[in-house]
Amino acid sequence: FEHPAGSYKKIFETCEELAEPLPATVTGRIPSFLKGSLLRLGPGLFEVGDEPFYHLFDGQALMHKFDFKNGQVTYYRKFIRTDAYVRAITEKRVVITEFGTFAYPDPCKNIFSRFFSYFKGVEVTDNCLVNVYPIGEDFYAVTETNYITKVNTDTLETLKKVDMCNYVNINGITAHPHIETDGTVYNIGNCMGKGATLAYNIVRIPPTQKDKSDPIEKSKVVVQFPSAERFKPSYVHSFGMSENYFVFVETPVKINLLKFLSAWSIRGSNYMDCFESNESQGTIFHIAKKDPGEYIDLKFKGAAIGMFHHINTYEDQGFIVVDLCSWKGFEFVYNYLWLANLRANWEEVKKAAMMAPQPEVRRYVIPLDVHKEEQGKNLVSLPYTTATAVMHADGMIWLEPEVLFSGPRQAFEFPQINYQRYRGKNYTYAYGLGLNHFIPDRICKLNVKTKETWVWQEPESYPSEPLFVQTPDGVDEDDGVILTIVAAPGSQRPAYMLILNAKDLSEIARAEVECSIPVTFHGMYKQ
Repeated sequence: FEHPAGSYKKIFETCEELAEPLPATVTGRIPSFLKGSLLRLGPGLFEVGDEPFYHLFDGQALMHKFDFKNGQVTYYRKFIRTDAYVRAITEKRVVITEFGTFAYPDPCKNIFSRFFSYFKGVEVTDNCLVNVYPIGEDFYAVTETNYITKVNTDTLETLKKVDMCNYVNINGITAHPHIETDGTVYNIGNCMGKGATLAYNIVRIPPTQKDKSDPIEKSKVVVQFPSAERFKPSYVHSFGMSENYFVFVETPVKINLLKFLSAWSIRGSNYMDCFESNESQGTIFHIAKKDPGEYIDLKFKGAAIGMFHHINTYEDQGFIVVDLCSWKGFEFVYNYLWLANLRANWEEVKKAAMMAPQPEVRRYVIPLDVHKEEQGKNLVSLPYTTATAVMHADGMIWLEPEVLFSGPRQAFEFPQINYQRYRGKNYTYAYGLGLNHFIPDRICKLNVKTKETWVWQEPESYPSEPLFVQTPDGVDEDDGVILTIVAAPGSQRPAYMLILNAKDLSEIARAEVECSIPVTFHGMYKQ
């Protein structure tokens, strides 16, 4: 699709929260097994007073909820009362520096108090605009810093801010945990390792406690991955987990910590200023045993990619199969997600995307048994993949992927699977949000075995991450529905929640609302 009218600009505009839930107008029939809530997070406030936020990941966190009840649907949303939000609203300016927006010092303070506040260090943002997930019986809205925010998923009230640094050795923690059937949560974050070097810790948070104590208090580091560069950890957005292994992909996109620490105190700088690319590192694949946690000291490498989202990771006949959404090369994709780029006219949007790294869905295969093999030959013997692993003379094992999907400037991103039943298992189907030159304009389904694809798309309609909900008595992997929020700025009702049949992406129902809904990133279906 082409978007010359530029109606996609609307998804990057500020909206108001709602005083009470709005009834939605339903077309089609809502499946009777949908009785819970679709929860989503994204930015909702794109400027404070006359100060704009500059990057896609800067707008203040807005939580959205579609409730299903007796075939009816209501929509509700509220801003999360983070420190970043409350202080911005109170002072009518950007108070806490966001990902790509620097917060200037308070103009009302004199030079001395400003000088002292520099020594107190940086205030890290708690703007939890990325995802929401359960820990024990609680729910947390999250970003990628050390702060997570407990929310009430019924009223959307903000309950409390939690600093993960108080419980485990991490500097930040991703918005993409893995959650096991019993409620155990695994996540990854970078940390200070041994001997003042940087490292990455996998953290385990146990499920609901019998004594009703907070599971976060019992968080533990399970295993530590080393960093390729001493003072420059890679940016980590998600990780892979199979039944018995963790997979951590260390990309060439680095956080320059020295720049990070000095930049803040000296001049107007933000998080984006502290990223750089190591053009010679390539991509390093680390593996570790899960239980008990143990790093496996093998060197797996591949060509340079940027990577945000793992799709699934599973073991098969002595191999770990790692499926992920990649962006070719070492350049940081976030450089293309400035709001000025995304709000540009269609021809400009396309021109910018021509320069950006190219997206590709890839399958890497990591051999677990590499000791006795001779170098120079392909160690991968799985019959169904063309991915290879070849040992070099120095013991490094070079990985070449199999491409599962590739279209010029057409990304299959924000991937989802039938997570409940196929997480960490050999699977067939992935669902994704199709980005057309970074503009989300379709829902895709991919058969990772045959590479067959299905697409749902309508003109001037901008969907969000597709969430899979299984039919209660479903037998097949794709017995279920896909839920997505679609912005349709030109329509009489400018947004709707869409329900698709996961088999073929045909429409089952939609629930339209009388207000517009801005972009959302991630979320969950809560029973």
